[in-house]
Amino acid sequence: MASSHEGNCLLLASFMDFGYVWEHISSSNPVTNNPGQSMKFKRFAIYFTPAPGPFADFGSAWLGWDADKGLAPPAPDLPDLPMSLEEITKTPRKYGLHATVMPPFRLASGHEESEIEAALEEFCFKHGPVAIDRLKTMRMGRFLALVPHERNDRLNSLAAAAVEGFDAFRAPPAESEILKRGSGGLSANQRKMLELWGYPYVMDEFRFHITLTSKLPEFQIERIGNAIEPLFESRLPQPFEIDALSLTGESLDDRFHLIRRCKLSGVNSPDSNT
Repeated sequence: MASSHEGNCLLLASFMDFGYVWEHISSSNPVTNNPGQSMKFKRFAIYFTPAPGPFADFGSAWLGWDADKGLAPPAPDLPDLPMSLEEITKTPRKYGLHATVMPPFRLASGHEESEIEAALEEFCFKHGPVAIDRLKTMRMGRFLALVPHERNDRLNSLAAAAVEGFDAFRAPPAESEILKRGSGGLSANQRKMLELWGYPYVMDEFRFHITLTSKLPEFQIERIGNAIEPLFESRLPQPFEIDALSLTGESLDDRFHLIRRCKLSGVNSPDSNT
């Protein structure tokens, strides 16, 4: 018998497995038409991905990749940019519009994709949504991202719980990956996070952000930031709610695809403990 919280997730793979046609949802929500439901993936990640709407649609067009639909939408006409959009968004393009919660990982031996889906459903049933007062465009190093206007401990706690909760599915990173990550001027604590969790920017090093650009030339950062700030911030819901988490997969062509999005519907959550 199906669990009482199964309806909180958009089931992209399991209904295909059982041969059902979920006509109502597939006709009303483009997420369910995602090609990712029948693909093989080399890595997985838990992301926040905004549901279809003005912000998500423009963000996908800006980056040049819609992970929900598995396609490259037409680029917006932005003649005032000092660089080509292709150059500006080259690095984050393959991920689609997202904020990292559990960084990309290879599946540990003995586990299957369906187990991560079940774990995501359970996790989202236990944790509730988190509201952010507002997001702002901000420089992070040499790239631009949307970040919370103020520190949000509830959001940080949710991300930490996800990293810990899904860690059993993560294969240890290869030594070459550790060396590559560790060569970037990490702090002692970031190195510790890399060793413990396979990624340096988790737990107390985590900072929620939605990446908008690649690393940019120093002299172009301010100009590009001024150009894109109104484009994104005018489309952002206020307040901005982290209302769901998404399981995504990296296909053989290196692009990420939405596999499943689950609503954060629980009361046993960072929001309820304050």
